[in-house]
Parts: sequence; C-alpha cells; structure tokens
Amino acid sequence: MAKFESSIRQIDFPQAKVYAKLSNLENVEAMRDKLPEDKVKDLKFDRDSLTLTTPMGAVKLEIVEREEPKCIKFAASESPLPFNFWIQLLPVTDSSCKMKLTIKAELNMLLLGMVKGPLKEALEKIADVLQMIDYD
Repeated sequence: MAKFESSIRQIDFPQAKVYAKLSNLENVEAMRDKLPEDKVKDLKFDRDSLTLTTPMGAVKLEIVEREEPKCIKFAASESPLPFNFWIQLLPVTDSSCKMKLTIKAELNMLLLGMVKGPLKEALEKIADVLQMIDYD
C-alpha cells in the first residue's frame, strides 16, 4: 500500500465551517470554476459521492466516514486504481485550521514508479483548490 500526503495547508476559516462545506459534496458546485477543465471532465456529484473523468479514466469517490469536525474519508468505488482518500482538519485558532490530504493506493512497484509523481502533483493541486475556497 503506497501512501501520499499533501503539504499541510493553513485555511483562514474555522475548522467547523471547513468541515461543514467539505463533508457535503453538493458544495462542490461552488468549487467547479477552480477545477482545471483539461484534467477534470464530466463532474457529477450528490451529498455523498462524486464522479469525474480524469486523464487516467473515470473515477467515483464516495464518502465512507465522517468524523466531525476533523476527518472525511472517501473510497474509490470506480477507478482505474483502487485507492482511499481523506481530508484531515485540525484547529489552529477559533478562526483558522490546518488541512492535510492523504491518498492510500494499492500499487505494484511498476505502477508506483509511473504514478507517484502525477498522484503527488494531483494531491497538491486539490489542496490548492481547497485552500482557496471561501468557506463562509
């Protein structure tokens, strides 16, 4: 099992607000314009899942666990590669929090060599988008 982590990001909104927005995937609509159109296509979502087409193929993520207000765990129910993804949130002050994204994927050594760079880059880009959102 390979593990990839984003850098820790400061978000200038309270942990509870960030969690509330990210734990309901219907709020993805507010982020749609921040997603790279050349990398993400056919984005569809409801409260608990989202589907999209990426350069690697179709992906469907479903929320499998919510631990309010600190963690949201996802599992890929459709994907070229089996993986889990989670968002961790920790309070810093009453008006800010820290966020870290993690992906765990079952990859053989050949695949690991091919996808390590792109997965790490994708994780950082997702963190960039989540850091720029207005959580009010």
